[in-house]
Formats: sequence, C-alpha cells, structure tokens
Amino acid sequence: MLRLYHLLIGAILVALIPVGVKYVTPLFSDTTTAQKTPVVKSLNKPKPTQGNIWQNILGNKTAPNNWLVLPCEGNAPLLCVSTQGKLLGTVEIGVYPLAKNPDFQKKLEAVGIPAASKVDYQSPKYQTQVLTALKAWVTDYYTVISKDRQVSYKNETIFSTHPPQTVKIGKLPGIRYGFAGLKRQGGVKEQHISHVTFDGTALYVITSAFDPASKTGKFDKLEDWAIFQPYLYAIASDLHLPQK
Repeated sequence: MLRLYHLLIGAILVALIPVGVKYVTPLFSDTTTAQKTPVVKSLNKPKPTQGNIWQNILGNKTAPNNWLVLPCEGNAPLLCVSTQGKLLGTVEIGVYPLAKNPDFQKKLEAVGIPAASKVDYQSPKYQTQVLTALKAWVTDYYTVISKDRQVSYKNETIFSTHPPQTVKIGKLPGIRYGFAGLKRQGGVKEQHISHVTFDGTALYVITSAFDPASKTGKFDKLEDWAIFQPYLYAIASDLHLPQK
C-alpha cells in the first residue's frame, strides 16, 4: 500500500506540473553534458553580458519574494534564479537555426510551410501550421527520451510524459511539454519542463528541471523547483520573441 501511495502522489505531481528536458540527439542539448556551474555575482548590480541571449529576450522577471531572476554572467545562455546571493537554479535556452535542422524543415513542409518562405507570425493559419509541426517535434522528442530513460531507469523508476500544452511564448505560438521520473520506492528522481517555439528562422527550446544529474538548466532542490514553476511559465509567455 505504501508503494501504491507513493506512485499516486507522483502521478498527481505529474498531472499538475507540465514538464520537459533537452533532447539527447545532436539537435538538442544533452542533459548530461558537462558545463561550468554558472556564477551569480553582483546580484544587485548585474554586469551586462552581450553574449547571453537572455539579455535580449527577457521581459517579465517575476519571481517569488526575495528571489532574483537575472541573466547569468558569462556567455552561456542561462538565466540565474537566486536568493540572498545563493544560486537556486538556472533556466537554459537553446537556439537551433532552421538552416541546420533538416528534420524540422520536413515537419514544416509537411504542414504546408516551405523552409524558405516568409510568414505572417500573427496569421491564424500560420500559427495553426506551426503548432502542428511543433507537436510532431515534441512527439519525436518523447520517443527518443522514453527509449533513453528505459535504459537508464531499468525497473527502479517510472517514466511519465505530460500531454503537450499549447501556450504563447512572447508573440509566438509554442508548446509546453516534458516528463517526470518517479521512484518505485517513493520520491521523485527528476522532473523537467520545456517550452519550444519557432520564429521563422530558428527553434527556441527553453528548459529547466529538478535533475541531480544535470549541470545546468536545473534546480538543486525539488521544493525550490516546484515553487518556481508558475514563474517560469510567466517568464516564457512574456519573452521578447520574435526578436526585432
């Protein structure tokens, strides 16, 4: 009964929390790729960082009381979430040019958008077509990550995806998606949330998680991650996308 109780609690968490991670194919960042831990310095007076894309696209910096959300120092595409000078977690963004992404080119062509075509971002027809292509992209992602976790989880953890949700990412149509790993003995092994959108020239994949195995794009404590999730949704919805 105790194991069943844990699984039920885990299932409720998954139902309430849309989740997602980075891909494990070359098109996406690897969750296990070793990267330097981001540094939070001068939180009250952050240094401008031209190389960090968050400097250009971050709009709403909403956060819980006494938390700060700022582009991390350095060139890595990371958003730092901190409190009283302590780093709680990071949000990572990957930008994948369409010209180097033949797979997504095919998905766009399948819905009636030639790769080199100029589009009207606000056209309902275009947004519907893009969402269809993005959903196909997420379906492929789920297939790949499911196979990967079946190998790494063995029989100790249950893998569960969340139904993709249509959302606005800035002024662009996007998808929120992801997965969770629930320990059979009780507890959460990992939870991931991602957002993906397309601006006509590149895919934008925004990721964060509770995942002890990751170096960046994650929170160290599940409690902090759970608190930040609704703020992540608000941040994603208010990004300056498409970029001017």
